[in-house]
Amino acid sequence: MRNTLKAATLESKFPLLAVEADCIISKDADITAVFEVELPELFTVTAAEYEAIHAAWAKAIKVLPNYTVVHKQDWFIREDYHSQTDKENLSFLSRSYELHFNERPFLNHKCYLYLTKTTKERMRMQSNFSSLCRGFIIPKEVDKDTTAHFLDTVGQFARIVNDTGLVRLRRLGGDEITGTEDKAGLVEKYFCLSMADTTTLEDIELGDDGLRVGDKHVSVHTLSELDALPNKVGTDCRYERLSTDKSDCKLSFASPVGLLLSCNHLYNQYVFLDDSGENLQRFEKSARNMQSLSKYSRSNQINKEWIDLYLNDAHSFGLTSVRAHCNIIAWTDNPMEVKNMRNDVGSQIAMMECKPRHNTVDAATLYWAAMPGNGADFPAEESFYTFIEQALCFWVEETNYRSSVSPFGLKMSDRISGKPLHVDISDLPMKRGVTTNRNKFVLGGSGSGKSFFMNHLARQYYEQGTHVVLIDTGNSYQGLCSLIHQKTGGKDGIYFTYTDENPIAFNPFFTDDKVFDIEKRESIKTLILTLWKKDNEPATRSEEVALSNAVALYIRRIKENESIIPSFNTFYEFVKTDYRKILEEKQVREKDFDLAGFLNVLEPYYRGGEYDFLLNSDKQLDLLGKRFIVFEIDQIKDHPILFPVTTIIIMELFINKMRRLKGVRKMIIIEEAWKAIAKEGMADYIRYLFKTVRKFYGEAVVVTQEVDDIISSPIVKESIVNNSDCKILLDQRKYLNKFSQIQSLLGLTDKEKAQILSVNMSNDPQRKYKEVWFGLGGVQSTVYATEVSLEEYMCYTTEESEKVEVEQLAEQLDGNIELAIKRLAEKKRAQSSEIPNAYGI
Repeated sequence: MRNTLKAATLESKFPLLAVEADCIISKDADITAVFEVELPELFTVTAAEYEAIHAAWAKAIKVLPNYTVVHKQDWFIREDYHSQTDKENLSFLSRSYELHFNERPFLNHKCYLYLTKTTKERMRMQSNFSSLCRGFIIPKEVDKDTTAHFLDTVGQFARIVNDTGLVRLRRLGGDEITGTEDKAGLVEKYFCLSMADTTTLEDIELGDDGLRVGDKHVSVHTLSELDALPNKVGTDCRYERLSTDKSDCKLSFASPVGLLLSCNHLYNQYVFLDDSGENLQRFEKSARNMQSLSKYSRSNQINKEWIDLYLNDAHSFGLTSVRAHCNIIAWTDNPMEVKNMRNDVGSQIAMMECKPRHNTVDAATLYWAAMPGNGADFPAEESFYTFIEQALCFWVEETNYRSSVSPFGLKMSDRISGKPLHVDISDLPMKRGVTTNRNKFVLGGSGSGKSFFMNHLARQYYEQGTHVVLIDTGNSYQGLCSLIHQKTGGKDGIYFTYTDENPIAFNPFFTDDKVFDIEKRESIKTLILTLWKKDNEPATRSEEVALSNAVALYIRRIKENESIIPSFNTFYEFVKTDYRKILEEKQVREKDFDLAGFLNVLEPYYRGGEYDFLLNSDKQLDLLGKRFIVFEIDQIKDHPILFPVTTIIIMELFINKMRRLKGVRKMIIIEEAWKAIAKEGMADYIRYLFKTVRKFYGEAVVVTQEVDDIISSPIVKESIVNNSDCKILLDQRKYLNKFSQIQSLLGLTDKEKAQILSVNMSNDPQRKYKEVWFGLGGVQSTVYATEVSLEEYMCYTTEESEKVEVEQLAEQLDGNIELAIKRLAEKKRAQSSEIPNAYGI
C-alpha cells in the first residue's frame, strides 16, 4: 500500500490518549499496564533458577486473555560514575578512592514490562497500516467487562512472577509514566532515549537514511524470521570465560545482547497472544494446501513436514501458539562510531547462534511500536510463530550489580565495568534474616589479594565508627595504622609490636575511668593465674579465692588512694606487704596459699626482673576508647611467656570493649595468628568470641591462607566456620584439586562453587584488581572486585621496597605520611600512565 498522505506532525500521529488508573490508554482504546522489573544480578543465577524464572513467566503469560501484547523492554544506557567528594568528613583515602573512579563508564540497566490488551484487528495490523501512516484514527468504545477482566489477569500475572522470589514486578503509577513538571516520565525518556530526568523532547527524524533521535544515530537489528533463529534454544547458556572443567558459569540465553553488549541499546522482546485455536486451524489448512502442492515443489513438502511437527508438538504437549519478535535498538552520538556499533550488535546476536539482520525498512515503525503502551501498533509481518516456552528463551533474565540500600557497608567494584558499589555484608543480611551473626571467615592463598581486601574492609569499617582490633603476624596493617595515628594526632591508630629496643608492654591494671567491672577483674585474675600456674597445674579452690581477694583489695586500694600508680609493680608490692599481713591475720595456711611461692614465680615480672617491662607500661594508655588497634605478634608467637600473656591481654581488651561499649560496633580481626592462639590453650577464647560477639553488636573475623589448616583444625571447624555466616573466599584456583574438601567443610553449594572458581578467571587487563567472593548464610553469594586508588595502594602495600620508600619520604617531610603517599602517587602517575598492580604481581 502506498502512502499518499500529506506531511503531518508526529504530534498529530501520537497514538497515546491518556493515563487513567495507572494504565496507558491509546487512541485505539488499547489498555496497557506498566511494570518495572527487578531481575537477579549477573553471575548469581543457576541453571535451575533460570528454569524457575522461565517457568514463572510462561505460567503468568498463560493467564492473560487473547489479543494481549506482552512487551518486555530492557534499557542499557552508558553512563559515567560521578565521584562523591562533596560529603562531609571524607577521609584522604576515601577521597582518593572516589577520584580514582571519577567518570568510570558503566552500563546502567532498567527493565520495564508492558501488558497491552488490544483487539483481533489490531493484532493483525501490518506496517503499512501503522498509526504513523493513517490519516485518521477512530476511537472505539471501551468494554468495561473486558477491561476489568484484563486488569484482574494483570494482577494474577504479577503475583505469579513475584512468587518466584527471583524476579520482582512493581506497578508504575501515572506520574512515573507521564512525568511531572520537574521530572521526566517513562514516555519522555523513551523519546529522548535517555534515563536522565530531562523534560525537553528532542527532534525525531524518520528518514530514508536511517532513524535519528536528537543527536543520536539509531540502528535497528531484528530477530523476526525463523530462518535467522538457532536450531536449539534454552533457558540458559554456559559462559565459557568464567567456567572451568569442574564448574559452569551460567547466563540467560539472550545475555549476549544484554549487559555483555557494551553500547547504548534497547532490547525489545515481544510475545503476541492471538487465539491459539485459530492459529492451529490456520496451520492445519496451510498444511493441507502444502500437501496438495507438494508434487510441484519439494519445498512445499518440506514446509508441510515442518508444519506437522509444529502441530504435533502443540497437541501432544498442550502448547500455546503465539507470535514472537525481538529487536535491538542501538544508538550513538558519534556518527563515526555507527559502523562499529552495528558490528558489535551483529557479533553479539551471532553469539546467540542467530543470524543478525540490520533492519532499514521498518526501523521507524519498530521504534514507534516500542513506545510504552503502543505495542498493539507492532507490524505483524515482523513476527514469527512459535510457542510461549521457546519465545521466552529470548528474554534477558539478569541485571547489573546493585548497591545496597543500607547506610553501612564497604565499597567494592562491579565485576564487568568496575563501577563502585556499596555492599553491606554485616547489617542488612542480619535484618533480612539471611544471616544470624556478623562473623566472617576469610580464605585466600598467598598473592590472592587477601591483605589488600582486609585493609580495605578494616579502613572503611573504622571510618564508619567501628572499633577495630587486629591481631597480625606480618606487618600488613602498619601503613594504615600509621596514617590513622598521624591523622588523629596520636589519639588513635595504636600499633603494638615487639622489638628488643621497644618491647611490647601493657598495663592491665590501668583504666581512665577507674571502672573495674566483673570482666575486667576476671581478666586480671586469668592473667595472673597464667603467669603463676602451668597448663597441667590447675589452681586449687583456696588459691583461687586468695588470688581473687588480692585483686579485689588492690583495686579498692587504688580507687581510694590516687597516689598509687596502677601497675603490676604496685600490685606485687601490695601482695608482698599489706596482703601478707591480711593473710597472717586470717591465719591462712601455707598449704592453702603459698604466698612465698606465689611471689617467687611472679618476681620476673616485677621491677628489675627479666620481664619487668611486660605489665608495667608507663604510657597509661586506656585502649577502651581507641578505635583502631593493631597487635603485631610475629616476633613473639613462639615465645612461651610473652605470647600467652599478650594473647590474654588482647582478648581481655576486646571483651572489655564488647561488654562496655553499648550500641557501638566493634570488630576483632585475627590473621594467621589464630593458629598460634589455638595452640596455646586459648581455644576457649576463640569459642567464646565467635558464639557471643553477635549479642554485643560485634563481629569476629578470622583470616587464613592454608587449606590444610582449615581442614585439619577442629577449632576452626567447630567454632569459627560454624559460627561465621559470612564466608569470604579469594582466588582458589591453586586449590582446584582440593576444593571438594573445602566445599564440604564450608558447606558450599554447587552454585557457590562455580562462583568461587570463576574468581579472577577473566579480569579486564585495563584495570588492576582482584576479585573476591562473598557468601551470606548459604542464601546470597556474589563475586565483586577489590580495586583501589594509587594512594590506597601506597598505604596498604606489603612490598618491602615500597613500604621503605613511603617511610623514607615521610621522614623527609617531618613524618607526614599522608603527604608522602600523595607525592609518591603523583610521581608514579607522572612516570607511567599504567597504574601499578595493587597486589604486588
